[in-house]
Amino acid sequence: MKSAYMPGQHGAWAMLTVPFALGAFAAGPVWLHAPLFVFWLSAYLFSHPFLQWIKTKNVRRYGGPMLVYGLVLAVSGAALVVFEPGLARWAPLFLPPFLVNVRHARLNRERALANDLAAVVLFGLIVFVAWDAADRKDWGTAGALFALSVLYFTGTVLYVKTVIREKHNPRYYAASVIYHALLPVMAGLLFRSWALVVVSGWLLVRAVWLPRTDPKVRTVGMLEFANAALFTAAALVWAVWHPA
Repeated sequence: MKSAYMPGQHGAWAMLTVPFALGAFAAGPVWLHAPLFVFWLSAYLFSHPFLQWIKTKNVRRYGGPMLVYGLVLAVSGAALVVFEPGLARWAPLFLPPFLVNVRHARLNRERALANDLAAVVLFGLIVFVAWDAADRKDWGTAGALFALSVLYFTGTVLYVKTVIREKHNPRYYAASVIYHALLPVMAGLLFRSWALVVVSGWLLVRAVWLPRTDPKVRTVGMLEFANAALFTAAALVWAVWHPA
């Protein structure tokens, strides 16, 4: 039986950390990013048992994790408000995509594409909070990093479905390949970044080729962590050399 304390979706860890890293490292790390990450991590850890409770109504199993992570979330959130009250203004932006996740959990449709895309947007929004924590004002760069995060993880969602839950669905495979074929074009035309073009080109190769090899789930996961690292490096190179 899976732990009620630890989320079982390993890919979500990349979605949790990559947008935060983009915002923090592109803006320039500051001490406030440390308590912000504690809050961000505890929010994610709390959401796991909370959504499972919404889905199953099993308070015996999920009540303890909700209490533990809820306390950490409350304390870290209170500390953030004391350190930098202005960061609280970002909270309402996270509510709509989270409510989409709540709705799908209640309907037991957590694997739905709409639910995954809502999570992509929700995780990506932390770029702006990390940017604001560093007191950066060039919001064009933050917006571009948010867009890059959403573009990358949307492709990842489509691709992972083609190798796991929808691996025999030709429509998902076609959608994934077409989407990834557009990524190098957007990287070149919109961001004018050779680093992003190269990484996007590799992601296209992976989207075309790997589903045909019937890879193991473990192989898919390990490769996606490597791809996330490549994407993060390319996006940070763009942020350094092409500021808004």
